This record gives sequence, C-alpha cells and structure tokens, in this order.
Amino acid sequence: MTIDHVTLLPLYAASGTAVLVLLMDLLVARRGITVGVLALGGVATAVGAIVAGTRPPTFCAGAECSWVPTPLAAVMAVMFAALTVGVLALSVPSLRIGAAPPGEFCFLLAASMTGGVVIGYAGDLISLIVGLETLTLPLYILVGLRRFGPGEKVSTAGASASITFFLISVVSTAIALLGVALNYAATGVIHLNHLVAGIGPLGPVAQTGAALLVIGFAFKVAAVPMHAWAPPTYEGSPLPVAAYLSTASKLGGVLALIAIVSRLDTGPVVAALAVLTMTTGNLVALRQQRMVRLLAWSSIAQAGYILAALALGAAGVRAAGVYAVFFVLLEFLAFGVVVALRPPAANGGDLLAYRGAGRRHPWLGAAMVLALAGLAGLPPGLVGMFAKVTVVDALLAEGWGWLAGFVALNAVIGLAYYVRVGANLYVTPPKPGIQIVDPDLLEAVTHPRLPVTRPVAAALIAAAVAAVAIGFAPQLLFDALS
Repeated sequence: MTIDHVTLLPLYAASGTAVLVLLMDLLVARRGITVGVLALGGVATAVGAIVAGTRPPTFCAGAECSWVPTPLAAVMAVMFAALTVGVLALSVPSLRIGAAPPGEFCFLLAASMTGGVVIGYAGDLISLIVGLETLTLPLYILVGLRRFGPGEKVSTAGASASITFFLISVVSTAIALLGVALNYAATGVIHLNHLVAGIGPLGPVAQTGAALLVIGFAFKVAAVPMHAWAPPTYEGSPLPVAAYLSTASKLGGVLALIAIVSRLDTGPVVAALAVLTMTTGNLVALRQQRMVRLLAWSSIAQAGYILAALALGAAGVRAAGVYAVFFVLLEFLAFGVVVALRPPAANGGDLLAYRGAGRRHPWLGAAMVLALAGLAGLPPGLVGMFAKVTVVDALLAEGWGWLAGFVALNAVIGLAYYVRVGANLYVTPPKPGIQIVDPDLLEAVTHPRLPVTRPVAAALIAAAVAAVAIGFAPQLLFDALS
C-alpha cells in the first residue's frame, strides 16, 4: 500500500493543529498563543486542501481506497477550516472574560475540525462514521463548557443541552452502525464505491441497511422527525458554539448523507424526510419568540431544502453541495450578528431585545438583513436566491416537479418570519419615559450600545464579503465543485 502524503495534507494540518494547541496550552498556558495557533492551523488546513486538490486517492487496497480527494471534499475542507476560524473569532470576547477555558475550547474546536475534514475525504463507511463522531464528540463538551465566576448564578441550561445532544447522537450513531452492519452482511463491502442496495437474495437486507444509514445521518442534520434535540441544544449552548452546531455540524451530516444517497437507492426515504423537514421547520419557526430558537427552526427548514436535492441521488449532489455552502455562509453571518449585539457569554435573548438594533448599529443591521434575505431567497441576498433556484432547477430537470413545488411553497412560508425579524431591527423602541412591563423590551430600550470587538468584526466582514462575492459570481462555486 502506497501513501501519498500530499493528498493527506488537510488531515495532517487539522490533526496537527489539535495536537499543537494541546501542547501549547500545557506548556505555555497563554490565551493569545493558544488562540493564534488554532487560527493559523485553520488557515493551514484550508491551504492544505487547496494544494492537495484532486490528487490520486491513497490508503488503497487494489481498487478500494479509504481516502478519496474530490472537488467536493476540497471545498468542504476549506469550509470546515473557515468555520473553525470564524467561530474562534466569535468566541474571543467570551474567552477574554474567562467564560470558558481557552485551552480546552481551542483543542475541542480543532478536534472537531479534524473530524469534518475526514468526512469529506472518507472512502469507506468506517472512515465516514469515525469522521462524523470525531466531528460530534467534542461538541458534547463545548455545548456545556461554561465557567462561572464568583457570585454568578449557575445555570443548568448548558448541561441539559449537552446531555440532550449526547443522548440523541448516541442513538443516531447506533442506528447508522446497524445500517452499516446490515449493508455489509448483504453485500460484503464497506467501501463507498462498491455499495449496492437491492441486488441478489439479500437485497431487502441491503435496502433496510441503506434506509437505516439515511435515518442515522438524518439525526445529524436535524431532519424531522429526528429534529427535537436541535432547538433546546442551540438555546442552551454558548452563542459561538450554537453557530458551529448550526453550520459545521450540519455540514458534516450533509456530507455523510451525500456519501450514501449518491450510491444507494434512497430517493423515497429522503424525499419524505425533505417534505417533513422543510414544512415543519418553517411552520414552527413562525411562532418562535426567541432569536436562537428561531434560527434553529430556520436551519431545520433549510436542511429540508438540501434533502430535497439529495432525493435525486447522484444527480442532486452538486445542487445539495452548492446549497450547503450558501446556507452555511448566511447562517454563520446571522449568528455572528447575534453575537455582536449581545454581551459576552450572554444567551440569544428574545426577539424584542433586538427591537431597533438596526438603528443603533446600522452596519450590523445591514449584515443581518443580508443574511435573512439570503435565507429567504430574496435580494439583496443573491447567494440564497441562487441556492434555491439551483435546487428547484435540479428537481425539475429530473422530473420531480411535485417536490420542487414543496420547495417553492415553503420558501414563501419562510418569508413571514424572516421579514418579521428584519423589520423588528428597525422598529422604533418606546421612549425610556414610558412604563414598560416586558423585560426584553425594556432591555431593547435601556441596553447600551456595545462596541464590536475586532475579531468579531473581522469574522462578520469576511462572511458578508464572501456571501456578496459568491452571490454576484456563483459560477465560482459551481466550477470549484465540478
């Protein structure tokens, strides 16, 4: 077996970053150095993915390979690295006040990034499962990683969210592993390029295994009916961690699903999940009054659009990949604005707390409007509009007009809450002299204008520029995935 070390550069950079961060925390124990090492490691991982490109596969036994570079894998490795650096930037204000231990936080984030890279390049089911769990396991701790100062009221929200996330993930992993076992028992293969479902006397067993794989991975993207963990987990997490859960963690689940649905006949199962997910996510989001819960239900609905493309199998992989990248950019931008508008280590708050925030912070308001418009598929969020058009076009081209109709209908439903949140940013709050009973509305009136720290501002500017650039030149992404 020959090993191409250049092909493995993204893995070396990501895993090496995790080890180096751990050593720096043990030997130096300075927050600035630890954060800097992780930031440089994220950049190195992205560069490694670009350099490796689509070189020949490695870890091969004959025609069966366990590490397979593809354009999709390279793009997603860059996305995981960028999201890691971005979430680190959003976390700097919390780390400065000691809300979380910086060494542990950075190490867990780097380890999760390593898992995301492995998922994209995985050439067999075992590597895929290991990568998905490496991405997810650190998040159990990150969700509940909160340090309380003297006299500060200890909240159980983080611990409850962490336990909920852990229990649901254990169940989903067990279901996926059962699917792997059944598929292996029926076909005798674990490498993705040789997966077959529904052929031979054990065809029904293989089909059951394929369905279980889809259901197990659907937990990771919070697809309905495997979605109940997402809103309370996002709400109980620190805001930067919630941003990572909503973007990088969901991206890992999408990649795992792409690996399965592009090779096995799972169209009916995925189509049913897509309809349930997009419809339930949008309808429940209409009634949400908490910002993070609204974004959580919005992300569930967005996952439904991605699943709609994946129902096409291999024909929908490109559309799903494009939509996933567009969604991740916009979702990160929305969470970044929430982080910038809230005090360090605070929760997302009620929607009323954001009343008039666009007037107090014009640039943050503009960034949130860009994110919301993109998620709704409207200008000026051209990136979101192209994403939905790409999915609908793929569905119509393959004769799935009924599913394209569901996507269009749900996009219209989603307009209601996206417009409501955007308009709330520019509503004039009551004057301080008027008696206000609602504490969240009182916060909107009396809350001081908080300065936006440089790392948070840099992350927001980078995300906004990327969203605008790809919105005006979407062909750049299409070419990168070709």
